Amino acid sequence: MVPSYDFAITLPFFQEVLGFNISMQTEGYAVVIKDGLTIHFLNAGADIGQMEFYLEVEKIEALWSTMKEKIVGLRHKAPFDREYGMREIHIDIPGTNTLLFIGERIVLQN
Repeated sequence: MVPSYDFAITLPFFQEVLGFNISMQTEGYAVVIKDGLTIHFLNAGADIGQMEFYLEVEKIEALWSTMKEKIVGLRHKAPFDREYGMREIHIDIPGTNTLLFIGERIVLQN
């Protein structure tokens, strides 16, 4: 569950950048869904602690090409390879104190 201090910017990020649909929303709680994956959001104060979560995907380069223009102004890292066999994108989720890791498994070269 991701704590958000501003649903008005957090939920559009998941809709417009990542292609999720809102399946339920109240003043204090929301759920988004895409391809059978659901993410829950809880309305929280601005002093929430930092958290991170990992979203593993296929075709990370295709995803990056659809999202890179939509995240201008957000702190992020473009796709890069990690020593543990993942290619990753890092993005600060707006309206939260949360870092989103988006990754795809890769074959490491020896």
